[in-house]
Amino acid sequence: MKTLNLALIGFGAVGRGFVDLLQARHAYLETQHNLRLNLIGVATARRGSLFRLDGLTLDALSQAAESGHLNNYPTQPRLIRGLEPLTMLTRPGVDVVIEITPTTYENNAEPAMGHIRAALAAGKHVITANKGPIALAYPDLMAQAAHRDVFLGFEGTVMGGTPVLRLARKGLAGCHISELRGIVNGTTNFILTEMESGKPYADALREAQARGYAEADPTNDVEGFDAAGKLIILAHIIFGKALSMADIDREGITKLTPEDIQSAQANGERWKLIARAALSADGQLSASVRPTRLPLSDPLAGVGGGVNAITYQTDLIGAVTLTGAGAGGKATAYALLSDLIELAEWL
Repeated sequence: MKTLNLALIGFGAVGRGFVDLLQARHAYLETQHNLRLNLIGVATARRGSLFRLDGLTLDALSQAAESGHLNNYPTQPRLIRGLEPLTMLTRPGVDVVIEITPTTYENNAEPAMGHIRAALAAGKHVITANKGPIALAYPDLMAQAAHRDVFLGFEGTVMGGTPVLRLARKGLAGCHISELRGIVNGTTNFILTEMESGKPYADALREAQARGYAEADPTNDVEGFDAAGKLIILAHIIFGKALSMADIDREGITKLTPEDIQSAQANGERWKLIARAALSADGQLSASVRPTRLPLSDPLAGVGGGVNAITYQTDLIGAVTLTGAGAGGKATAYALLSDLIELAEWL
């Protein structure tokens, strides 16, 4: 039986979903993958931290999280409270650091970038759902992981729990992918779906915020920055090309009007915010995130609400489309688990 000791850096909806998943899948992991996952640390910026080399009690941890602060976790032998994230992730006994702090592209994606670099430097395996560091420094981070002979997993950075990166890396191995087109931001897809029912943009945005799909400041989503960050990651993985935000022809959905929506409907089309990257014959990569009118026959046109989808154009089997949950604590927690299973196989 392979045992991996885990430390979570960040403990929001994804972290809580991950703890629920550990509880629900522990027997399956042991019988099907000969793998035991032992959560020994959780560190947050404002709600406390816990470290116990013998393992944390998951039921008690969930109850403490629901109470709002990890200080409400019961006292146990050899329990250490109050460790800073950088201190915890480098401690002996930690095998895998799971970095799930909120994504930002500002200030060099800190603090997540520092967490990941410190963990790799300490010889820890790293799994993250944080898009910022992977988008900004993928080649460098992969080189650092290879130098220390450790695993860096990031399936959850694009389309949540839907295995879009693993499909490209493994499921389509042997195929040449010349183009990808995708709906990779669930917030904007939900807003556009609501606008089709007759709501103006402002009302659709308020509904997205009320349902928790959009932040109080929705700029990253509605102006296409989130989709662009994911496109940068896809370009790295699929085409081996390094892009920056400045390389992407980016436009959000804020200028779309009810008249635009109605015009598309009248012509048998539908607006979607499409992230696209394509290789030219001479190997140049073009990349864009733009509102696009799609014919209803396009498989991406039928993807509504907060669902995401991507189409890979391949040389051997044509177009392959994958649709699934693009966000949410449970879906992204699954991506972390899938990376842990891949890590166990890699080891």
